[in-house]
Amino acid sequence: MSQSLKLGGTVMKVLVTGSCGLIGSEAVKYYDVRSDLVLGIDNNMRAEFFGSDGDTNWKRKELEAQCKRYRHVSVDIRVKHDVYKVFDEMRPDLVIHCAAQPSHDLAARIPFIDFEVNAVGTLNLLEATREKAPDAVFIFTSTNKVYGDAPNNIKMKELPTRWDYDDSNYVNGIPEVFSIDQSKHSIFGASKVAADIMVQEYGRYFGMKTAVFRGGCLTGPGHSGAELHGFLSYFFKVAFTGKIYTIYGYKGKQVRDNIHSIDVVRAFDEFFMNPKCAAVYNLGGGKENSVSILECIERVESLLGKRIRYEYTDQNRIGDHICYYSDLTKLKRDFPNWSITRSIDDIFEELAKSNYV
Repeated sequence: MSQSLKLGGTVMKVLVTGSCGLIGSEAVKYYDVRSDLVLGIDNNMRAEFFGSDGDTNWKRKELEAQCKRYRHVSVDIRVKHDVYKVFDEMRPDLVIHCAAQPSHDLAARIPFIDFEVNAVGTLNLLEATREKAPDAVFIFTSTNKVYGDAPNNIKMKELPTRWDYDDSNYVNGIPEVFSIDQSKHSIFGASKVAADIMVQEYGRYFGMKTAVFRGGCLTGPGHSGAELHGFLSYFFKVAFTGKIYTIYGYKGKQVRDNIHSIDVVRAFDEFFMNPKCAAVYNLGGGKENSVSILECIERVESLLGKRIRYEYTDQNRIGDHICYYSDLTKLKRDFPNWSITRSIDDIFEELAKSNYV
Protein backbone atom coordinates (compact mmCIF):
# COMPACT_ATOMS: atom_id res chain seq x y z
CA MET A 1 0.00 0.00 0.00
CA SER A 2 2.90 2.35 0.67
CA GLN A 3 4.18 1.96 -2.88
CA SER A 4 2.48 3.87 -5.68
CA LEU A 5 3.10 3.64 -9.39
CA LYS A 6 4.73 6.49 -11.25
CA LEU A 7 3.79 7.53 -14.74
CA GLY A 8 5.65 10.39 -16.37
CA GLY A 9 7.05 11.50 -13.02
CA THR A 10 3.59 12.31 -11.68
CA VAL A 11 1.84 10.34 -8.97
CA MET A 12 -1.94 10.68 -8.61
CA LYS A 13 -3.41 8.67 -5.75
CA VAL A 14 -7.12 8.18 -5.14
CA LEU A 15 -8.69 6.88 -1.95
CA VAL A 16 -12.23 5.48 -2.21
CA THR A 17 -14.25 4.47 0.85
CA GLY A 18 -17.06 2.00 0.33
CA SER A 19 -15.09 0.87 -2.69
CA CYS A 20 -17.20 -2.24 -3.31
CA GLY A 21 -20.51 -0.41 -3.24
CA LEU A 22 -22.30 1.06 -6.23
CA ILE A 23 -20.62 4.47 -6.43
CA GLY A 24 -17.35 3.40 -4.83
CA SER A 25 -16.79 0.60 -7.34
CA GLU A 26 -17.69 2.90 -10.24
CA ALA A 27 -15.11 5.40 -8.93
CA VAL A 28 -12.50 2.65 -8.67
CA LYS A 29 -13.03 1.64 -12.30
CA TYR A 30 -13.08 5.25 -13.48
CA TYR A 31 -9.81 6.23 -11.79
CA ASP A 32 -8.05 2.93 -12.40
CA VAL A 33 -7.30 4.17 -15.92
CA ARG A 34 -6.75 7.80 -14.90
CA SER A 35 -4.48 7.58 -11.86
CA ASP A 36 -1.45 5.75 -10.55
CA LEU A 37 -2.96 4.14 -7.49
CA VAL A 38 -6.54 3.57 -6.34
CA LEU A 39 -6.87 2.38 -2.77
CA GLY A 40 -10.24 1.06 -1.69
CA ILE A 41 -11.49 0.89 1.89
CA ASP A 42 -14.37 -1.53 2.39
CA ASN A 43 -15.05 -4.00 5.21
CA ASN A 44 -18.31 -5.32 3.70
CA MET A 45 -20.60 -4.03 6.43
CA ARG A 46 -23.42 -4.15 3.87
CA ALA A 47 -23.52 -7.91 4.47
CA GLU A 48 -24.08 -7.23 8.17
CA PHE A 49 -26.72 -4.60 7.40
CA PHE A 50 -28.67 -6.40 4.66
CA GLY A 51 -27.65 -10.06 4.68
CA SER A 52 -26.74 -11.93 1.50
CA ASP A 53 -28.50 -9.39 -0.75
CA GLY A 54 -26.10 -6.70 0.42
CA ASP A 55 -22.89 -8.74 0.35
CA THR A 56 -20.28 -6.99 -1.82
CA ASN A 57 -17.54 -9.64 -1.86
CA TRP A 58 -18.45 -10.42 -5.48
CA LYS A 59 -17.64 -6.84 -6.41
CA ARG A 60 -14.33 -6.88 -4.53
CA LYS A 61 -13.23 -9.97 -6.47
CA GLU A 62 -14.27 -8.33 -9.73
CA LEU A 63 -12.35 -5.13 -8.98
CA GLU A 64 -9.20 -6.96 -7.91
CA ALA A 65 -9.32 -9.05 -11.09
CA GLN A 66 -10.06 -6.23 -13.53
CA CYS A 67 -8.41 -3.08 -12.11
CA LYS A 68 -4.62 -3.09 -12.41
CA ARG A 69 -3.98 -0.17 -10.08
CA TYR A 70 -6.48 -1.13 -7.40
CA ARG A 71 -5.44 -2.10 -3.88
CA HIS A 72 -7.98 -3.14 -1.25
CA VAL A 73 -7.89 -2.78 2.54
CA SER A 74 -10.58 -3.96 4.95
CA VAL A 75 -10.75 -1.02 7.33
CA ASP A 76 -13.57 0.13 9.59
CA ILE A 77 -13.82 3.91 9.18
CA ARG A 78 -15.14 4.16 12.74
CA VAL A 79 -11.66 3.25 14.02
CA LYS A 80 -9.62 6.45 13.95
CA HIS A 81 -6.25 4.74 14.36
CA ASP A 82 -6.81 2.49 11.35
CA VAL A 83 -7.98 5.39 9.19
CA TYR A 84 -4.90 7.42 10.12
CA LYS A 85 -2.65 4.48 9.28
CA VAL A 86 -4.06 4.40 5.75
CA PHE A 87 -3.43 8.13 5.32
CA ASP A 88 0.08 7.87 6.80
CA GLU A 89 1.00 5.34 4.15
CA MET A 90 -0.88 6.79 1.18
CA ARG A 91 -1.30 10.60 1.38
CA PRO A 92 -4.05 10.70 -1.29
CA ASP A 93 -4.66 13.49 -3.79
CA LEU A 94 -8.37 12.72 -3.96
CA VAL A 95 -10.69 11.23 -1.34
CA ILE A 96 -14.07 9.94 -2.51
CA HIS A 97 -16.08 9.05 0.58
CA CYS A 98 -18.92 6.65 -0.25
CA ALA A 99 -18.91 4.37 2.80
CA ALA A 100 -22.12 4.60 4.79
CA GLN A 101 -24.95 2.89 6.61
CA PRO A 102 -27.40 3.76 3.79
CA SER A 103 -30.86 2.66 4.97
CA HIS A 104 -33.25 4.99 6.77
CA ASP A 105 -35.38 2.01 7.82
CA LEU A 106 -32.47 0.07 9.31
CA ALA A 107 -31.01 3.11 11.08
CA ALA A 108 -33.90 3.21 13.56
CA ARG A 109 -32.92 -0.28 14.77
CA ILE A 110 -29.19 0.49 15.06
CA PRO A 111 -28.95 4.24 15.82
CA PHE A 112 -25.52 4.10 17.44
CA ILE A 113 -23.95 2.08 14.63
CA ASP A 114 -25.66 4.31 12.06
CA PHE A 115 -24.27 7.49 13.63
CA GLU A 116 -20.82 6.02 14.20
CA VAL A 117 -20.50 4.96 10.56
CA ASN A 118 -22.10 7.98 8.92
CA ALA A 119 -21.05 10.84 11.20
CA VAL A 120 -18.03 9.68 13.22
CA GLY A 121 -16.53 7.80 10.28
CA THR A 122 -16.81 10.93 8.14
CA LEU A 123 -15.16 13.02 10.86
CA ASN A 124 -12.29 10.53 11.08
CA LEU A 125 -11.72 10.80 7.34
CA LEU A 126 -11.94 14.60 7.33
CA GLU A 127 -9.48 14.98 10.16
CA ALA A 128 -7.08 12.47 8.62
CA THR A 129 -7.27 14.40 5.36
CA ARG A 130 -6.66 17.72 7.15
CA GLU A 131 -3.64 16.38 9.06
CA LYS A 132 -2.07 14.06 6.49
CA ALA A 133 -3.20 15.32 3.06
CA PRO A 134 -4.45 18.91 3.45
CA ASP A 135 -4.24 19.69 -0.27
CA ALA A 136 -6.40 16.73 -1.24
CA VAL A 137 -9.86 17.15 -2.69
CA PHE A 138 -12.50 15.59 -0.41
CA ILE A 139 -15.81 14.47 -1.97
CA PHE A 140 -18.66 13.23 0.18
CA THR A 141 -21.61 11.19 -1.05
CA SER A 142 -24.51 12.68 0.89
CA THR A 143 -28.23 12.11 0.34
CA ASN A 144 -31.47 13.89 -0.42
CA LYS A 145 -32.65 12.63 2.98
CA VAL A 146 -30.88 15.64 4.52
CA TYR A 147 -33.98 17.60 3.44
CA GLY A 148 -36.11 15.35 5.61
CA ASP A 149 -39.76 15.10 4.67
CA ALA A 150 -40.04 18.86 4.05
CA PRO A 151 -40.48 18.32 0.28
CA ASN A 152 -43.81 16.68 1.17
CA ASN A 153 -45.09 20.11 2.24
CA ILE A 154 -44.82 21.43 -1.33
CA LYS A 155 -48.18 21.63 -3.06
CA MET A 156 -48.67 18.41 -5.03
CA LYS A 157 -50.86 17.27 -7.87
CA GLU A 158 -51.97 13.70 -8.36
CA LEU A 159 -51.59 12.31 -11.87
CA PRO A 160 -52.74 8.88 -13.11
CA THR A 161 -49.43 7.14 -12.31
CA ARG A 162 -47.47 9.60 -10.16
CA TRP A 163 -47.40 12.58 -7.84
CA ASP A 164 -45.74 15.78 -9.01
CA TYR A 165 -45.04 19.26 -7.67
CA ASP A 166 -47.79 21.79 -8.25
CA ASP A 167 -45.66 24.83 -7.44
CA SER A 168 -43.78 26.85 -10.06
CA ASN A 169 -40.86 27.31 -7.65
CA TYR A 170 -40.08 23.62 -7.98
CA VAL A 171 -40.74 22.99 -11.64
CA ASN A 172 -37.12 21.79 -11.97
CA GLY A 173 -37.06 19.95 -8.64
CA ILE A 174 -35.46 20.55 -5.26
CA PRO A 175 -32.58 23.10 -5.22
CA GLU A 176 -29.65 23.24 -2.79
CA VAL A 177 -31.15 26.23 -0.93
CA PHE A 178 -34.11 24.11 0.22
CA SER A 179 -34.20 23.94 4.02
CA ILE A 180 -32.72 20.94 5.80
CA ASP A 181 -34.23 22.08 9.12
CA GLN A 182 -37.56 21.57 10.94
CA SER A 183 -38.58 18.30 9.32
CA LYS A 184 -38.55 14.56 9.98
CA HIS A 185 -35.37 13.07 8.51
CA SER A 186 -35.31 9.51 9.83
CA ILE A 187 -32.36 8.57 12.05
CA PHE A 188 -30.34 7.87 8.90
CA GLY A 189 -31.13 11.32 7.51
CA ALA A 190 -30.02 12.94 10.77
CA SER A 191 -26.66 11.16 10.80
CA LYS A 192 -26.09 12.13 7.18
CA VAL A 193 -26.98 15.75 8.00
CA ALA A 194 -24.27 15.70 10.67
CA ALA A 195 -21.73 14.41 8.17
CA ASP A 196 -22.94 16.74 5.41
CA ILE A 197 -22.54 19.84 7.60
CA MET A 198 -19.16 18.68 8.92
CA VAL A 199 -17.82 18.28 5.36
CA GLN A 200 -18.99 21.81 4.60
CA GLU A 201 -17.47 23.13 7.81
CA TYR A 202 -14.04 21.63 7.12
CA GLY A 203 -14.17 23.45 3.81
CA ARG A 204 -15.20 26.79 5.30
CA TYR A 205 -13.27 26.68 8.57
CA PHE A 206 -10.04 25.07 7.40
CA GLY A 207 -10.11 26.15 3.74
CA MET A 208 -10.15 22.56 2.51
CA LYS A 209 -11.41 21.58 -0.93
CA THR A 210 -14.56 19.76 0.07
CA ALA A 211 -17.78 18.94 -1.77
CA VAL A 212 -21.11 17.50 -0.69
CA PHE A 213 -23.16 15.72 -3.35
CA ARG A 214 -26.72 15.09 -2.17
CA GLY A 215 -27.76 12.05 -4.15
CA GLY A 216 -31.19 11.08 -5.36
CA CYS A 217 -31.61 7.41 -6.30
CA LEU A 218 -28.17 6.29 -7.41
CA THR A 219 -28.34 3.16 -9.52
CA GLY A 220 -26.60 0.84 -11.95
CA PRO A 221 -25.70 -2.83 -12.42
CA GLY A 222 -22.96 -2.59 -9.76
CA HIS A 223 -25.54 -2.22 -6.98
CA SER A 224 -25.95 -4.96 -4.37
CA GLY A 225 -29.56 -3.93 -3.85
CA ALA A 226 -31.64 -5.02 -0.88
CA GLU A 227 -35.20 -4.30 0.23
CA LEU A 228 -34.05 -1.61 2.65
CA HIS A 229 -31.69 0.06 0.19
CA GLY A 230 -31.19 0.08 -3.56
CA PHE A 231 -34.60 0.80 -5.06
CA LEU A 232 -34.19 -0.13 -8.74
CA SER A 233 -31.64 -2.92 -8.38
CA TYR A 234 -33.77 -4.60 -5.71
CA PHE A 235 -36.85 -4.15 -7.90
CA PHE A 236 -35.14 -6.05 -10.70
CA LYS A 237 -34.01 -8.75 -8.28
CA VAL A 238 -37.63 -9.25 -7.27
CA ALA A 239 -38.68 -9.34 -10.91
CA PHE A 240 -36.08 -11.93 -11.89
CA THR A 241 -36.63 -14.18 -8.88
CA GLY A 242 -40.42 -13.96 -8.72
CA LYS A 243 -40.45 -12.63 -5.16
CA ILE A 244 -43.15 -10.24 -3.95
CA TYR A 245 -42.38 -6.52 -3.96
CA THR A 246 -43.98 -4.43 -1.20
CA ILE A 247 -45.22 -0.93 -2.01
CA TYR A 248 -45.30 1.31 1.05
CA GLY A 249 -48.04 3.93 0.84
CA TYR A 250 -48.71 6.93 -1.44
CA LYS A 251 -50.73 4.66 -3.81
CA GLY A 252 -47.47 3.53 -5.40
CA LYS A 253 -47.24 6.94 -7.08
CA GLN A 254 -44.19 8.14 -5.13
CA VAL A 255 -41.54 9.56 -7.46
CA ARG A 256 -37.74 9.32 -7.41
CA ASP A 257 -35.12 10.59 -9.82
CA ASN A 258 -32.57 8.01 -10.86
CA ILE A 259 -28.99 8.65 -11.90
CA HIS A 260 -26.55 6.09 -13.26
CA SER A 261 -23.39 5.55 -11.22
CA ILE A 262 -21.14 6.61 -14.11
CA ASP A 263 -22.82 10.03 -14.26
CA VAL A 264 -22.31 10.38 -10.50
CA VAL A 265 -18.58 9.72 -10.81
CA ARG A 266 -18.29 12.01 -13.80
CA ALA A 267 -19.72 14.81 -11.62
CA PHE A 268 -17.15 13.97 -8.93
CA ASP A 269 -14.37 14.22 -11.50
CA GLU A 270 -15.59 17.62 -12.70
CA PHE A 271 -15.30 18.88 -9.13
CA PHE A 272 -11.86 17.32 -8.73
CA MET A 273 -10.63 19.22 -11.78
CA ASN A 274 -12.20 22.49 -10.59
CA PRO A 275 -12.51 22.27 -6.79
CA LYS A 276 -14.01 24.79 -4.38
CA CYS A 277 -14.32 25.06 -0.61
CA ALA A 278 -17.52 23.75 1.00
CA ALA A 279 -19.44 23.17 -2.23
CA VAL A 280 -22.92 21.62 -2.12
CA TYR A 281 -24.70 20.05 -5.07
CA ASN A 282 -27.90 18.09 -5.55
CA LEU A 283 -27.10 15.11 -7.73
CA GLY A 284 -29.83 12.98 -9.25
CA GLY A 285 -31.38 12.19 -12.56
CA GLY A 286 -33.56 15.30 -12.53
CA LYS A 287 -37.15 15.43 -13.69
CA GLU A 288 -36.35 13.70 -17.00
CA ASN A 289 -35.01 10.64 -15.17
CA SER A 290 -37.77 10.48 -12.58
CA VAL A 291 -40.12 7.54 -12.24
CA SER A 292 -42.84 6.33 -9.87
CA ILE A 293 -43.21 2.81 -8.52
CA LEU A 294 -46.30 2.21 -10.65
CA GLU A 295 -44.34 3.36 -13.70
CA CYS A 296 -41.50 1.04 -12.70
CA ILE A 297 -43.85 -1.91 -12.61
CA GLU A 298 -45.14 -1.12 -16.09
CA ARG A 299 -41.64 -0.60 -17.53
CA VAL A 300 -40.17 -3.75 -16.02
CA GLU A 301 -43.10 -5.92 -17.04
CA SER A 302 -42.77 -4.63 -20.59
CA LEU A 303 -38.99 -5.19 -20.71
CA LEU A 304 -39.02 -8.65 -19.15
CA GLY A 305 -42.32 -9.88 -20.58
CA LYS A 306 -43.52 -11.10 -17.20
CA ARG A 307 -45.86 -9.95 -14.46
CA ILE A 308 -44.43 -8.42 -11.29
CA ARG A 309 -45.83 -9.78 -8.05
CA TYR A 310 -46.44 -7.04 -5.51
CA GLU A 311 -48.47 -6.18 -2.45
CA TYR A 312 -49.55 -2.82 -1.09
CA THR A 313 -49.63 -1.40 2.43
CA ASP A 314 -51.09 2.00 3.28
CA GLN A 315 -48.30 2.70 5.78
CA ASN A 316 -45.59 4.74 4.11
CA ARG A 317 -42.00 4.62 5.31
CA ILE A 318 -41.22 7.15 8.03
CA GLY A 319 -39.81 10.35 6.55
CA ASP A 320 -40.26 9.05 3.00
CA HIS A 321 -40.73 11.47 0.11
CA ILE A 322 -43.97 11.61 -1.84
CA CYS A 323 -42.12 13.18 -4.73
CA TYR A 324 -38.46 14.03 -5.09
CA TYR A 325 -36.31 14.97 -8.03
CA SER A 326 -33.16 17.05 -8.05
CA ASP A 327 -32.81 20.52 -9.50
CA LEU A 328 -29.54 20.21 -11.43
CA THR A 329 -29.29 23.90 -12.38
CA LYS A 330 -26.40 24.74 -10.04
CA LEU A 331 -24.40 21.64 -10.95
CA LYS A 332 -24.76 22.26 -14.69
CA ARG A 333 -23.93 25.95 -14.26
CA ASP A 334 -20.71 25.28 -12.33
CA PHE A 335 -19.68 22.36 -14.55
CA PRO A 336 -20.98 22.98 -18.08
CA ASN A 337 -19.12 19.92 -19.41
CA TRP A 338 -21.26 17.66 -17.23
CA SER A 339 -24.67 16.31 -18.17
CA ILE A 340 -26.78 13.19 -17.78
CA THR A 341 -25.52 10.63 -20.30
CA ARG A 342 -27.71 7.67 -19.27
CA SER A 343 -31.43 8.28 -19.67
CA ILE A 344 -34.05 6.51 -17.59
CA ASP A 345 -34.67 4.23 -20.59
CA ASP A 346 -30.95 3.42 -20.78
CA ILE A 347 -30.91 2.58 -17.08
CA PHE A 348 -33.91 0.25 -17.28
CA GLU A 349 -32.60 -1.51 -20.36
CA GLU A 350 -29.17 -2.05 -18.80
CA LEU A 351 -30.65 -3.47 -15.62
CA ALA A 352 -32.99 -5.70 -17.62
CA LYS A 353 -29.98 -7.23 -19.39
CA SER A 354 -28.00 -7.76 -16.21
CA ASN A 355 -29.90 -10.83 -14.96
CA TYR A 356 -30.02 -9.11 -11.59
CA VAL A 357 -30.02 -11.92 -9.08
